Amino acid sequence: MNQLFVKPPLWIRKFFPSVLWRVKTNKKDVWLTFDDGPNPETTPFILDVLFKLKIKATFFLVGKNVEKHPNIIKEILSQGHVIGNHSYSHKNGWTTSQKEYISDVKKFNDIIPGIKIFRPPYGKINKSQIIALKDSYKIILWDVLSYDYKKEIMPNKVKNNVLDNIENGSIIVFHDNKKSMNNIKEILHETLYDIKNKGYNFSTSW
Repeated sequence: MNQLFVKPPLWIRKFFPSVLWRVKTNKKDVWLTFDDGPNPETTPFILDVLFKLKIKATFFLVGKNVEKHPNIIKEILSQGHVIGNHSYSHKNGWTTSQKEYISDVKKFNDIIPGIKIFRPPYGKINKSQIIALKDSYKIILWDVLSYDYKKEIMPNKVKNNVLDNIENGSIIVFHDNKKSMNNIKEILHETLYDIKNKGYNFSTSW
């Protein structure tokens, strides 16, 4: 998606109505998510921030990274966070064949069985892929994209992308990778602290 779209436009949401963009709720609940991990340079830092603030999150993990860092997965789970499927090798659904894409998603579950939530890498998925996956997974996109992975975006802008756009039921995306590392380390604690001060609770119930 274009970097101007912190919140996905209505026309995109209408084009993909069967995926979850925002949770319908009247409560001041938001869903905090991290994509692309685990990463030994970023995940421990994220977990430390979450522990200090007593916040639970959902980690959409890449299967090949899970295989490399099994001890980090144990730590994520031991702290009470939720794991989601972000495919095995982070393939782009718009440029990958149907057979290869579905196989790559399902390969993740060979590593961690029983995962029922899936986020498409890059947020790129087509309607035929949705049809093939929707009976096995709840497909989750987002309501607020931080753009923490954009090196040209300054940390304070990343923070404001989130704080200026959250509402009841928002699904917030940060990233757990090297591209996002500088921004995450600069603003994650402050951003989450400010969300709590706005009266929001963090949910992992999908």
